[in-house]
Amino acid sequence: MPQATPQVSGRLFGLFCLASYLLSLSYGSTFLLSLLIGSRGGNEHDAGSVISAAMLSTFVAVLVSGHLSDLLGAARSIALFGLLLVAASLGFALTPGFGDLLLFFGLLLGLGWGVFYTLGPIIVASLVSPAQRAKYFALLSGSMMTGIGSGPLLGRAASALGLPLTSAFYLAALASLIGVLLFWQLGAKLKSAQTTTAAKITWQATIQVLGSRALFPIIMVGLGGCVFGGLSSFQTSYAAAHSLDYSLFFVGFMSAAIGSRMLIAGFVVKRDPLWASCLLSGLMPGSIMLFAFGVHSGFSYLLAAVLLGVGYGLTYSVINGLAANEAPHGTTSQALLLFSLSYFIGVFGFPLLAGKIIVDQGMSTLLLTVLGVALTNWLITVGRLLWRRPPFNSVRAS
Repeated sequence: MPQATPQVSGRLFGLFCLASYLLSLSYGSTFLLSLLIGSRGGNEHDAGSVISAAMLSTFVAVLVSGHLSDLLGAARSIALFGLLLVAASLGFALTPGFGDLLLFFGLLLGLGWGVFYTLGPIIVASLVSPAQRAKYFALLSGSMMTGIGSGPLLGRAASALGLPLTSAFYLAALASLIGVLLFWQLGAKLKSAQTTTAAKITWQATIQVLGSRALFPIIMVGLGGCVFGGLSSFQTSYAAAHSLDYSLFFVGFMSAAIGSRMLIAGFVVKRDPLWASCLLSGLMPGSIMLFAFGVHSGFSYLLAAVLLGVGYGLTYSVINGLAANEAPHGTTSQALLLFSLSYFIGVFGFPLLAGKIIVDQGMSTLLLTVLGVALTNWLITVGRLLWRRPPFNSVRAS
């Protein structure tokens, strides 16, 4: 007989979100890599290579996360691999030039972020009932997005104070270390509160999940990751080309993503998820068209970032819940693992292509490429809605 899903206390979940915010700062600081490597004589392609190195190690992280969770518990596994996020941030700051050593620290980043990003939603899914998942996923992802968006702002603050850009990476390392300590302390409490979940991925479970409707949100999160990774990783280059302050993008994006998740996610998750994902994912192509053709001032730049933040931020929350709830019975954890893996491929893999496009073809070509990806993402939701509609003859017969 399956165990009832326990209720999680607000204080416990609050500490969980705080620790998630602190760990996320390390990943957010990687959006400064293009600026940092550029100051050392490199270019966007070099930065994209470092970021994409993380994609390789995230595959390992996804494969071993279930075994780690069984051995140490999910929270303490996150704490252990969170130390790699600390090491990666320090490595980016201390490594001179832009050689192969930076690729090594990119691999460390992928391992640490991969375990955290994979096991975090699985912890949430086991703590709350299926009906509450979308709401709590929104709170978790809002905390993570706050940390991710705060990372680049550390660089802007360092510049305003006359400090070197590397100061942002040192601060991110310190914040992540505090997050590691919090996750370690939360380990025993979370382990006693959460139900047992099979967080290991197998070929059989993979085939089951990919043969179900959960395939669609899994594809969508990968495409959304391409949009987010492509725009965010090189936003410093975009802003410089348009004589703008890159902090406007991250303030606008972060405020919109977090505000929408906290203020209207509760309303959105009660709506039809297919209609919600269709309408919200449709905001992303609109935002990219603004970036490509409509940004002529700080205000229009901020507006484009806000539109992207609302569209991406809320779409992610909706499709995260879809991936969990549309998976076949008994494969929720495996679906979330595949969801995370698809996200990693997009958010870490696409910057390699994006950096090469910028160097060879220019920023405008990158924006058109990202626009094509965003339109494909939106068309998936349109197709699902059309497929769900009953045939015309059936409607007349009824």
